[in-house]
Parts: sequence; structure tokens; C-alpha cells
Amino acid sequence: MYSRNRFTPAPRMKAFTLTGIRQMELTDVPDPVITGDKDVLIRIKSIGVCGSDIHYYKTGRIGNMVVEYPFMVGHECAGVVEKVGVGVEKIKPGDRVAIDPAMPCWNCDQCKAGRPHTCRNLRFLGCPGQAEGCMSEYIVMPEESCYPIVDNISFEQAAFSEPLSIGLYAVNQSINMEGAKVGILGAGPIGMSVMLPSLSFGAKNIFVTDKIDERLKLAKSLGADWSGNPDKIDIVSEIKNNEPLLLDVVFECCGQQDAINQAVELLKPGGKLMIIGIPETERWSFPVDELRHKEITIVNVRRQLNSVIPALNLIENKIINVDPLITHHFDFNDSVKAFEMVTEYRDGVLKAMIGLGE
Repeated sequence: MYSRNRFTPAPRMKAFTLTGIRQMELTDVPDPVITGDKDVLIRIKSIGVCGSDIHYYKTGRIGNMVVEYPFMVGHECAGVVEKVGVGVEKIKPGDRVAIDPAMPCWNCDQCKAGRPHTCRNLRFLGCPGQAEGCMSEYIVMPEESCYPIVDNISFEQAAFSEPLSIGLYAVNQSINMEGAKVGILGAGPIGMSVMLPSLSFGAKNIFVTDKIDERLKLAKSLGADWSGNPDKIDIVSEIKNNEPLLLDVVFECCGQQDAINQAVELLKPGGKLMIIGIPETERWSFPVDELRHKEITIVNVRRQLNSVIPALNLIENKIINVDPLITHHFDFNDSVKAFEMVTEYRDGVLKAMIGLGE
């Protein structure tokens, strides 16, 4: 006769998984386990809701990355180390960590060329076909993706270091910001993560557009020189009135074709267009004549490279304050409400943050 305790069920944690278009359910799933020497088990404390999460929630795909249900999204997170693999050297249980959601292979040509963000075998939290996300109580990440944080950085600030690192990388890939005239089209978390480093690096004039007036008000309060809603005014004419010689660089941060068109009009000859926004369409189009005559440079920004530590340093040293960008807070059990709020852009939401308790 077998003992009832002979077959102990595996520990199970709470997780939110997508089960269909705009359907997300709280379920019990097996706890993640350490399988590699460099693995780190992390108890999640804060999760940021990203626009790419909303793409998967609302449409089930981004480009050729298509959700197969059930699937767990989420990649902006921070937490506490619970356990480490035998080969982990820089992280220990009890450490508070920010998490880089990218997991490069470190062996392909891109990684060896110093481009792990375009790794041929990249795995990314919450990306279909690559890795389940962080909408759960625990996750396992490689040591290289874990960054210890000091006590004066909160878990929410640490989670926000992910979008901030993207904005910081975009700024560093653009132009010398000292005295620059800058356009930011889309004042969501990424647009604001472009604006704050631009200001700290010496940009002279910053013009911000968005279709949500609360975001424009916030941008002005944090240092934007001008803001405008393209649904209400001709933002190209207004910015040209302020800057007749046009702008040095424009960051497209909303994934909209109209913004691409506006950016080309707003850029001076020799200007640079930085494309960060993720569109729901499969192709961009450009006004070739103006693009060619102005000799505009187009740069696509792929997530971030070597920018997590600099972003955390900006937060730690209070050079950048991300707290005003975290506009809404939700308990983990209310995650669906958070996703719906961001999907519908309710209440002027900029960044919704989900907490899993102290």
C-alpha cells in the first residue's frame, strides 16, 4: 500500500495568463525551478504594464510574434532573490534586483560583436516563442539579467528602469544633446524616458506631442518647452512657428504613421529620425522626396544596449525622478483592471504598476 505522501504535488504559484483576445485569467502554475548553474530564482515584487504587453493582450501578436494560448506576458519587473544556482557569483539570496528581460545566448556573431540586443538566439521575457513573462509570483532568470539595486531605489523604480534604459539608449544613439532642439512624438512611458535623459544631457528645446492631454500636462511639468495634441492643433505648423529652422532630432515613440509623416516635416536638413514606437501595421511609409532632399538619417531603436546600469545610476543619484511617471498602482489580483486601464488609456494613465506585496 502506497503512502499518501509518496507523491507530493509540485509547488504551485499564482500567475496571470492570456487565454484569448482581451482575456487574462489568474491560474495556478508550477513554480519555476533552477535548472542551470547560472540561474537565479526571483520573487517578483513589482511589474510594469508595457505597451507591448497591451499589443499581445489586445491583438494577440506583434508582427510575426503570435501568442499561442495560454501565455504569460510581462517583462518590466523587479524583485528579491530567493535562490541561486551553484555557478552564480554576483547575486545572492536576499538581494533586491532589477531585471533586464533580455536573455542573449552570448555565443552568436551578434553577441560576440557586442550586440547582444540583436542576438540571433535571443530570448525575451513575455515574448511568444521565446519565454513566458513575469506576470507571476516567481520567475527564473540568468545571472547576467539581474542587477542588484541599492536601498534607496524602490521596486517600482527598479521595474521602471527597463523603459528608462530604452529611452536612454535611444538618446545615446541619436545626437549630442547639448543645445539640441528635440521633438518627441508620443509622451507615453518611452517618450518620457527619452525626454528626461535629453533634459539631463542639456537639450535646449523639447517639443512633445500626444493625444492624451494629461500626458502633455505632465511633460510640461517635468521640463518640456512646448506640448501639443495633434487631434486638436496642427502640431507641425505650431512647432515650425517656434523653430523656423526646424529640429535636430525627432523621436517617434507612439508607433503611428501620422507621427512618421510629422517627424519628416519637422526635421531640419541633416536631421535624425529615431524610430522607437512599435506599430500595429507591418510597414512604414515615408515621403521620399522630402526625406531625400533633407538627407534625413533614420535609426531604428531595438530595445536597449548596455543601458540598465546607467539608467539605475540616474535613478539612484536622483538625476532622473521616475516617480511622477508611475501614475497608477494595482494589486496583483487586480491585474486585469490594470491591463484594461492601459488598453483604454483611462484616467490619463502613463505607467500602471502592479505590486505583489511587501
